[in-house]
Amino acid sequence: MGEEWEMKGWLYLLRFNRFGLQYSRKRYFILEDSCLRSFKSIPGSETEEPLRSAIIDSCVRVVDNGRESHRMKLFFIFTLVNTSNHNDMLKLGATSSEDAARWIRALQDAVLNSVNSLTSCSKRKWQPFSLSVSKRMKNKRCVDPATVSSDHMNAMTSDVIAPSAWKIFGCQNGLRLFKESRDRDSKRKHWGDHPAIMAVGVVDGASEDVFHTLMSLGTSRTEWDFCFYQGSVIEHLDGHTDIIYIQLYNHWLPWEMKRRDLLLRRYWRREEDGTYVILYHSVIHRKCPPQNGYVRAYLKSGGYVISPTKQGKECVIKNMLAVDWRFWKSYIRKTSSRSITICMLGRVAALREFFTAKSRNSSHECVSRELTIDAGMPASDNEAIMTEVSMNRVPYKDEDEPARQISGASSLFEMDDAADEFFDVPEPIDDEPLETEWCSNKSPELCYVEYQPKLSSSANFVKKLHDLAVQKKGYQELREISWDESVSSCYGTTLPKDSTFNMPCSWAAADASSFLIRDDSYLQDRRKMKAKGTLMEMVAADWLRSDKREDHLAGRYGGIVQRYASQGGPEFFFIINIQVPGSATYSLALYYMLKTPLEETPLLERFVNDDDAFRNSRFKLIPYISKVNSQGSWIVKQSVGKKACLIGQALEINYFRGKNYLELDVDIGSSTVARGVVGLVLGYLNNLVIEMAFLIQGNTEDELPEFLLGTCRLNHLDASKSVPTVSISSS
Repeated sequence: MGEEWEMKGWLYLLRFNRFGLQYSRKRYFILEDSCLRSFKSIPGSETEEPLRSAIIDSCVRVVDNGRESHRMKLFFIFTLVNTSNHNDMLKLGATSSEDAARWIRALQDAVLNSVNSLTSCSKRKWQPFSLSVSKRMKNKRCVDPATVSSDHMNAMTSDVIAPSAWKIFGCQNGLRLFKESRDRDSKRKHWGDHPAIMAVGVVDGASEDVFHTLMSLGTSRTEWDFCFYQGSVIEHLDGHTDIIYIQLYNHWLPWEMKRRDLLLRRYWRREEDGTYVILYHSVIHRKCPPQNGYVRAYLKSGGYVISPTKQGKECVIKNMLAVDWRFWKSYIRKTSSRSITICMLGRVAALREFFTAKSRNSSHECVSRELTIDAGMPASDNEAIMTEVSMNRVPYKDEDEPARQISGASSLFEMDDAADEFFDVPEPIDDEPLETEWCSNKSPELCYVEYQPKLSSSANFVKKLHDLAVQKKGYQELREISWDESVSSCYGTTLPKDSTFNMPCSWAAADASSFLIRDDSYLQDRRKMKAKGTLMEMVAADWLRSDKREDHLAGRYGGIVQRYASQGGPEFFFIINIQVPGSATYSLALYYMLKTPLEETPLLERFVNDDDAFRNSRFKLIPYISKVNSQGSWIVKQSVGKKACLIGQALEINYFRGKNYLELDVDIGSSTVARGVVGLVLGYLNNLVIEMAFLIQGNTEDELPEFLLGTCRLNHLDASKSVPTVSISSS
């Protein structure tokens, strides 16, 4: 038994009444080892009975739901979900993103610590959050909330060896300026038409405060953002994603240049080390057509990375922009576009001075956390924006109709459908006249009011984007027909292999030496080493779509796994089925084969034969976007990252054990953070080369060094080339 500890503090309990309306109650919570208890006030003695209590063990999954407003107050929400009964959940909120992150980490640690204890999910029945608590534990250690996640606050490092994507080209106003390097474009000109440029600076302020300041669209933003005129939230999609509209001043723009505005999808997340990531890209939304007097600029990709330094007292800010400012005269595009983008990046210097002045004036009232939903919007729109979208509420079309409380599983799909009201903006053709005709109804290609109304889902629009892209290349029909005719109706063969990396929509094994894993001395010095190879061989892949989630592919008749099983060979299969929900559910299934007996690899044998709690605490993914064939690739690479993560702690995984296989079905829809990442990536999917490595985390000396189970390289996947499961099952 390890040392017992506790964490405590004020949180808000969020619930729904019988009319379907959400209410909150402020409660004092104490997490003591595996027991979470709540009180109306700070308990006066250790013997005081709590109002409610719950056991936090391997049955519990902690879900980060992001930001949510309730009665004009901003909360950072997280939910405790019973994995055996998704209707059984506890929704909590903190007024600070840092407090929410510390509680999430403490609760996740409590879950991990219970994996090998007697309170595992398989050894006791779930106790809902209403039972009386058992005897108080003694010899406990009180954990300071500010240091509860100290083990996880190391500087954010990469688990992938990759060249830098940026090259410095100058310094201005104390900011270093970088341009995006192109490894494949040695013959290209020095600058593109709409280059991706990044400014890097240091701000004298906590990363959380800077994050709230950047997220604000209220009047306080005009104290530092010299480009900003006014802004508003058009739609709140979930706790990590919303649609925002921003109007810019023109005094900082070149003479006679019309005002610009931006309609953006905004996504944010917080990393374990306290780094905040905010990402933007342009979209089209039916509630915000082009405005008179404004030319709508096109933000290909952009955002901020806010990394804490000096024990959180300062932070390093990276601000990246790749903007098409919509000039109609081609000869002024390149120089003006670059200079305007660099000027806009100067907001980082203004933000630095804003925080410097604030730190010298202790009486200055902090206004960075103000709610911004009412900025420049009528009251009716405010009510729509205030509608909370959470895991246990159904998005509804009629704003006057109260939402119903339903199970978390089904609401995930409903939430994804709610995002169908906006679409990614297709990249403009270089020779289009833009500025003079942008707001004219005579230009249906550029004006949303006449924009293809039949597109009713984001998945269909992604397909349309691909169709537009391949039409420019001139091979749409030939490639689609050849693909359809070559599809084999067998699980394990729907995605072709191409070791030359030249065929679009194909797979291959990635180079294992690109990934870093724990060395045998990791517990002493935290050192990592290059992987030298993989334990298993990747032998097949599937790229499927269906109108429902497709589970347990390995057990289906006629597939590659069942064919080997019928032969009675020694081969063992490890299948990873990544499920992306939406109007259509996509399944990316990766098949790995082990030719040696399981007994020769004790950690893998334990993983295969142990319970789900152990598997969730050990299964790890290292993602990497190795290539992006489009400008503004930063937003995609930044959204995915290059850091290893325990998938089972963030996403729901269903395990299926067969005679000669173990299948892991990873539900992307079980996390708003993951859904936000996938939403960004889908728009660039056929321009990406995605590499991944899978492994079982080693926590003890006899489990080190780690080893890779397998790797994969996905070359320019295309949603339109996914194979319908009905065509396989009916064959």
